[in-house]
Amino acid sequence: MKKFTCVEDIGDLRAAVAEALEIKRDRFAYSELGRNRTLLMIFFNSSLRTRLSTQKAAMNLGMNVMVLDVNQGAWKLETERGVVMDGDKAEHLLEAIPVMASYCDLIGVRSFAQLKDKAEDYEERVIEQFIRYSGRPVFSMEAATRHPLQSFADLITIEEHKTTERPKIVMTWAPHPKALPQAVPNSFAEWINATDYEFVITHPEGYELDPKFVGRAKVEYDQRKAFEGADFIYAKNWSAYADPNYGQVISTDRDWTVDSEKMALTNNAYFMHCLPVRRNMIVTDEVIESERSLVIPEAANREISAEVVIKRLLESLK
Repeated sequence: MKKFTCVEDIGDLRAAVAEALEIKRDRFAYSELGRNRTLLMIFFNSSLRTRLSTQKAAMNLGMNVMVLDVNQGAWKLETERGVVMDGDKAEHLLEAIPVMASYCDLIGVRSFAQLKDKAEDYEERVIEQFIRYSGRPVFSMEAATRHPLQSFADLITIEEHKTTERPKIVMTWAPHPKALPQAVPNSFAEWINATDYEFVITHPEGYELDPKFVGRAKVEYDQRKAFEGADFIYAKNWSAYADPNYGQVISTDRDWTVDSEKMALTNNAYFMHCLPVRRNMIVTDEVIESERSLVIPEAANREISAEVVIKRLLESLK
């Protein structure tokens, strides 16, 4: 594996999950693999789980780790070609990338959508430049349109807790006071579509995702109907994808908050969320604190998904 940005890069999902569960049983089994290798983690946006879990995964594999916070611990970087650099950006990404690559063996990049220009966001210009110009294996720690490390961890978590071979998975939109990217829901949909699970996406009208990510999922605008018989509820907010409202908040309807009454419609479903979560906006206290909440095990599995990915990238260097 030379890069990791989407579900296709991981290959056979059953094999990937099996490898993840093997690593979870002994996360130091490959501690010699990364010896004298260096991971550079580059953050254009803030992080908690991604930063800690990915660094821990690399350390499990014996790697050295460097972390760079762009715009805080480095020059502001220009990402557009042809720009006259007479503003506040002192260095261009096209010089910065090969310099950074000269200090490391693997590169992880985190760069969110700006939610201003859909074409620019969905071209994934930042991470694609790292892939093109670094000469190093590159993996996404969340990009404009996908968050594959999160989705892989979500899949591992579902596999650990499912009680039927083909569970019903429901991804539900929930209200949030700020405009958020579509990366997590896009990615979750992409990964679940790659399984044979029953998959439903529910959201208010106007929050339709890019059809290429919706895929075979059933779209249901009635949240309560969608919840009926569900085995897993995955809650997440996202801003509008369709023009002319791209990147905008078009509803904060609290009727979409996941609460105990809605969870009672399910097949005693587990609750999932990628975190951080706005309590009593996305989900009520009683649901997220219930014994059926998987948000902490799900977050813990971020270490495991990252370790599988980094392990495979290291193996490609041999």
